[in-house]
Amino acid sequence: MLKRVLIANRGEIALRIQRACRELDIETVAAYSQPDAEALHVQLATQAVCIGPARAVDSYLNQEALLTVAKATGCDGLHPGYGFLSENADFADACAREGITFIGPSGDTIRKAGSKSAARDIMKAAGVPVTPGSDGPVSSVEDALAAAERVGYPVLLKASAGGGGRGIRRCDSADVLPAAYAEAKAEARACFGDDEMYLEKLVLRPRHIEFQILADRHGNVIHLGDRDCSIQRRNQKLIEEAPARCLTPELRQAMGDAAVRAARAVGYEGAGTVEFLLDSDGEHFYFMEMNTRIQVEHGITELITGVDLVRQQLRVASGLSLDMAQEDITLTGHAMECRVNAEDPRQDFRPCPGTVEFLHFPGGAGVRVDSHLYNGCTLPPYYDSLAAKLMVHAPTRLEAIRKMRRALEEFALEGFPTNAELSYQILYHPTFVRGGCTTAFLEENLPRLLDFNRRVDQHEDTV
Repeated sequence: MLKRVLIANRGEIALRIQRACRELDIETVAAYSQPDAEALHVQLATQAVCIGPARAVDSYLNQEALLTVAKATGCDGLHPGYGFLSENADFADACAREGITFIGPSGDTIRKAGSKSAARDIMKAAGVPVTPGSDGPVSSVEDALAAAERVGYPVLLKASAGGGGRGIRRCDSADVLPAAYAEAKAEARACFGDDEMYLEKLVLRPRHIEFQILADRHGNVIHLGDRDCSIQRRNQKLIEEAPARCLTPELRQAMGDAAVRAARAVGYEGAGTVEFLLDSDGEHFYFMEMNTRIQVEHGITELITGVDLVRQQLRVASGLSLDMAQEDITLTGHAMECRVNAEDPRQDFRPCPGTVEFLHFPGGAGVRVDSHLYNGCTLPPYYDSLAAKLMVHAPTRLEAIRKMRRALEEFALEGFPTNAELSYQILYHPTFVRGGCTTAFLEENLPRLLDFNRRVDQHEDTV
């Protein structure tokens, strides 16, 4: 096993990685920026080293600083978490050159899967369905206009190196495409350092379904079931659940098989996610992208499978084989996650960082909270607004919904606004209770959901 791991991230995922390492007797070194000096994962790490000032480009995105710290502290592994450098192929290569195990796939695999345009071609060859779109990147507005004319509007412009909903623009006509192209390129350049774009036909009112995969360097690849991530705002997920209520056993089998083929096609190693769009007919699915990292929502898969995904990442990175086969994976009960973000939904979801004046997390059977917050800590304004992940597990979906309502009622955070009340309202909406939400749900229902003074119908969950 690895002996000492540099955690090249922050927030709740840094703490999650640290806990898994501790349980495997792996020492941890926390790399932190100046504003994160009092962060919980910094306080709990075996060792902690400041890598720079607040700006991510000077700290968490500073490859040279991270590698210097890893070597100076004797780390034989580096876990990138999610975001920041987690899907940076050059950084994975740099770790390999320095003899440091990058806990994730190789740089070559990240390039194959991480470039959304290149991944489309690989998936086609592997027999994985893809949405109609451009043949490779669109290098100019003229290329984008020609591709859009060929596949038909509406279309999505998407960053090849994108993720987390950034670098994406919807275009309903040729009139708006040039401006959207420029905006998406600029956002992609700022967020990922890569402004390559491609274009896809927009699948209207789909569901966003993703499959969790695990693979080792010995050729073993399995999936751990699916997650429904259709409740999202501007491509940012808000509520996720597992498994997806809309999948029949036959469709789940077909999508799971496709996810495994996708992982094999790029020579995957570690934990990753294959994301699909499920058409409004509930029968046709299309490959959307592959995330070559641990996902924010990995916890709900852990709840329904009993598999510790970060532990598996560490095992695979140490060269061990998966200690389970596909037939060992069973999906038990239903799990749900609400992301609590420091943002004000009534102010167009404006980020609202600040200091935690009072904090109380929910508890009880089947409730899990992943968070780096504590009473008196400060959530800095320089990074993602994620404050906590509330997760529940229950025998049935309806029981999970009721348990999450109870958990949100117990959750208390004073010091800055959050979106927790919005999630609570969603949990009472009849469409959500019935399991009928598509990716258009939040956009179509947001005004009503933001009416927090409206008395929720306590009987809606019986429809």
